[in-house]
Amino acid sequence: MANYTAISATANIKPAAGKLKGIFVSGASATPTITVYDSAAATTTKTVLAVFTPAAATSYVFPLDGLYCGSGIYVVISGTVTATVVFE
Repeated sequence: MANYTAISATANIKPAAGKLKGIFVSGASATPTITVYDSAAATTTKTVLAVFTPAAATSYVFPLDGLYCGSGIYVVISGTVTATVVFE
């Protein structure tokens, strides 16, 4: 069963191993970017999704049961982004 977290700033989504299933961006402005790391804390050493510019009202879904993150899911937001992160 998937879980979700709504965010508008950098957040530690899951501090343990899990799967990133998708990201729904409801709002994005002021030079928005999102980067996702495989990390249990605020470290940025193992990149899962390199920095990208999200578009508002867009779903970014990862097929084949999502992207496995062995340490955790840490999402870094820059600019103004409102998003919901779906994970297991």
